[in-house]
Amino acid sequence: MNGPDLWEYERALHREGVALVCGADEAGRGPLAGPVCAAAVILPEGAELPGLNDSKKLTEKKREALFPLIEERAVTYGIAFASVEEIEQMNILSAALLAMDRAIAKLDPAPELALIDGNTTRGISVPARSVVGGDGKCAAIAAASVLAKVTRDRLMRQLDEQYPQYGFARHKGYGTKDHYAALEQYGPSPVHRMSFLKKFYAQR
Repeated sequence: MNGPDLWEYERALHREGVALVCGADEAGRGPLAGPVCAAAVILPEGAELPGLNDSKKLTEKKREALFPLIEERAVTYGIAFASVEEIEQMNILSAALLAMDRAIAKLDPAPELALIDGNTTRGISVPARSVVGGDGKCAAIAAASVLAKVTRDRLMRQLDEQYPQYGFARHKGYGTKDHYAALEQYGPSPVHRMSFLKKFYAQR
């Protein structure tokens, strides 16, 4: 069963007369490598998504099981990236918002309102409200968090095949001990975010 609280936001908005509400979230703000991925989802009211929650609270197996269910049961969904180059050019928060805006732009029908996980809606092209901790409070944001996380993890496994020395399949680009050890040994790859490694290299 879905926690009843996950539908509170959508229900309140439906009562206000807003029919098409999307949730948007991103995955990959913290890693040292790889792009940031975002997803946007409009769910039909009361969609059955057993065990839906903030993707960070779910096991990889549970996220992988929810992924096709969300694709199948969503009214519409979109998934998009902001590249390592874009992260470097603008900064990670702006790149995450850009990826969310790109994901929202793929929705058909377009949402009347977007609920954005976090505390800002800067750069979002549709009417939007921010929801702090939204991936644990709102069904559509939770669904978006699952799509974004699973998609990004899959991409990091592909990058692992290209750059096997870094262990991307294991840590997905996050700054683990193994990852830093590999950076020490091999230096950065083309998919590393150099702005995230400044401190590491300054200490060397």
